Amino acid sequence: MTATPAWPPQSAPRLHVETQLGEGVAVPVDGNPAHYLISVMRVKPDDIVLLFDGRSGEWAARARDIRKRDLVLECISQTKPPEHVPDFWLCCAPIKKGRIDLIAEKACELGVARLQPVLTRRAVVDKLNLDRLHAHLVEAAEQCGRTALPELGEMTKLDALLKGWPADRHLFFADETGGAPLDATLRTHTGPAAFLVGPEGGFDPAEREAIRTTPGAVPVSLGPRILRAETAAIAATSVWMTINGDWS
Repeated sequence: MTATPAWPPQSAPRLHVETQLGEGVAVPVDGNPAHYLISVMRVKPDDIVLLFDGRSGEWAARARDIRKRDLVLECISQTKPPEHVPDFWLCCAPIKKGRIDLIAEKACELGVARLQPVLTRRAVVDKLNLDRLHAHLVEAAEQCGRTALPELGEMTKLDALLKGWPADRHLFFADETGGAPLDATLRTHTGPAAFLVGPEGGFDPAEREAIRTTPGAVPVSLGPRILRAETAAIAATSVWMTINGDWS
């Protein structure tokens, strides 16, 4: 008996596009994505490419009109419905380039809804290349099978973030001076949530007090060891996803 080929093909390349997808929609592709498909993946006419736009799920598209520097992908069937995204934000102070890139990549893989850079007083870095961070989010989503990209916020000062904090969203933050155990706290604080991670030098006393007095803020402990900022962000997100997110 002949085996039925997997559908969609497991080896099909996967690409994020801005065009809203649907049956019969033709998606023109040029620039770096076209180079990747044509020159790296060696896509031929009628080959399948998996597409997602962040709102329409994932679609299998057939390659056509392939030229030297561009091609067209025609949607033929939906392969995944739109993703249910847990209502979890990761708010983090900017840190050195390679480490903030890692946070963006892992935040996407772990399923966060929003990545929010937050400028604090002890931050070593005060500027971020948001285009580069967005590219890391896209690449991570392409590789891990997400159909939705995390929203990427503009860099916001901590006092502005706290002033406009929504009252219905828990704000968990890693408090070096002491907080409740993370596991037990998350089990009793359900609903929309965010986790706030400071810079390499931590929050200064005034910032810590401002966070603590913000409605919805919950100080938590991440255990007995000192964690790097990127480790704290990844660990806290993983624990939240296990207890209240889409890992449960």
